Amino acid sequence: MSGVLLAGGTNNILFWGVYIVFFGALIYFMAYRPQQKQKKQQEELFASIAVGDSVLTTAGFYGVIIDMTDDTVIVEFGNNKNCRIPMQKSAIVQVEKPGEN
Repeated sequence: MSGVLLAGGTNNILFWGVYIVFFGALIYFMAYRPQQKQKKQQEELFASIAVGDSVLTTAGFYGVIIDMTDDTVIVEFGNNKNCRIPMQKSAIVQVEKPGEN
């Protein structure tokens, strides 16, 4: 009689093991992997930024990069030469190179 219970318990443990692995893989492919892809795209975007590029900020403002350092940029907004604001590169969400349309 105990042999029957042992076999049933082994199947139950196998079921839970497969269940845990399945949901671990599901979480990886639905949460972690897309986040890593987005992070890679953001790093590529920051690497492609250059002086003279038109940018869109997280606040929704369009401007032109006039100076850069490692982690900050100075962006000129509008035609007014007095509206130059330093900001972090992470505030940039879209870049348009000069001559692209």
